[in-house]
Amino acid sequence: MEISLCMIVKNEEPTLEKCLTSVASAVDEIIIVDTGSTDRSKEIARKFTDKVYDFEWVDDFSAARNFAFSLGTKELLMWLDADDVLSPGGRNKLIELKRNFPRDVSIVYMPYNIAFDEHGKPTFSYYRERIVRADAKPKWIEPVHEVIDAKGKAVYSDIAVEHRKVKTNPSGRNLLIMEKQLKLGNTLSPRLKFYYARELMFGGKTDEAIAAFNLFLADENGWSENKICACNDLSSCYEAIGKNDKALEAALKGLTYDVPRSKTLCRIAELFFKARRFHEAKYWYEAALNAPHSLNLGFNETDYDGYIPALQLCVVYDKLGNKEKAIYYNEIAGGYKPDSPAYLYNKNYFQTTK
Repeated sequence: MEISLCMIVKNEEPTLEKCLTSVASAVDEIIIVDTGSTDRSKEIARKFTDKVYDFEWVDDFSAARNFAFSLGTKELLMWLDADDVLSPGGRNKLIELKRNFPRDVSIVYMPYNIAFDEHGKPTFSYYRERIVRADAKPKWIEPVHEVIDAKGKAVYSDIAVEHRKVKTNPSGRNLLIMEKQLKLGNTLSPRLKFYYARELMFGGKTDEAIAAFNLFLADENGWSENKICACNDLSSCYEAIGKNDKALEAALKGLTYDVPRSKTLCRIAELFFKARRFHEAKYWYEAALNAPHSLNLGFNETDYDGYIPALQLCVVYDKLGNKEKAIYYNEIAGGYKPDSPAYLYNKNYFQTTK
């Protein structure tokens, strides 16, 4: 099968060439839809393709992406953002995938790595629908935080896409788009209710975020992975306004949706630690350290799968006066991140405080 790469861009001069260089030899067609660039984005795009089109921006990412998809002529449609690149080795894997694309598969999900440690190892990732069969009639939905709605069998690939952002999005852009939808009388989907609450939180509108998170959590149609994340975010919002009992209640609610996530367990432990309830903190950090680390389909922050709970157990045991245990857990943390400044600081601290 052949792949049409369909992208939307606007003022992506710093990253677009790197993005297209990483993927151009693995795809069979490149469609670039420009939504209003004033820099060299279209000039850069034309180095790789003559299929560069203009689209008038209407505060709707799905509208632009659907236009881009409509221009693809190959059996498979793929998307990237201009500040994405295929991970090392991804080009050859992508070529192999399209050569042996399963006939019964409609959608391919790929890991999306969006944060990295000092060695380039992903610390925050999640799966995104990345390639879809054109005959599955894919349609982008939601004006922002958009997603592909397509029917059929899905598979999960290990071909990762790396998000290498070099510029920030316009301040409050996503929130403004969602508020526009509300002013127009449109109802937010359960998914957008979740992201609306997060945008309010990121924008410092804590009281409004709390109300929005609670509204989302009350929606029985919300995705469980989003609800787990929402509980942690809601907990942080309550803590920010000094409602620590509510913060703990929200964090504990995150345990009710699925097998406990290590981040949720660490959040509970953190609240006990800040309250100087070190024995309770120890219990929850130990639970986090022993939690299963299987990759789920929500947000995956790998530092919580070992490094953070071990490092915090070092601190907790030091507070409890058990230096031997503190050293033990610091070494476990060092096993995950031997160059970590926190691990090295602790190591030196224990060596100099006999």
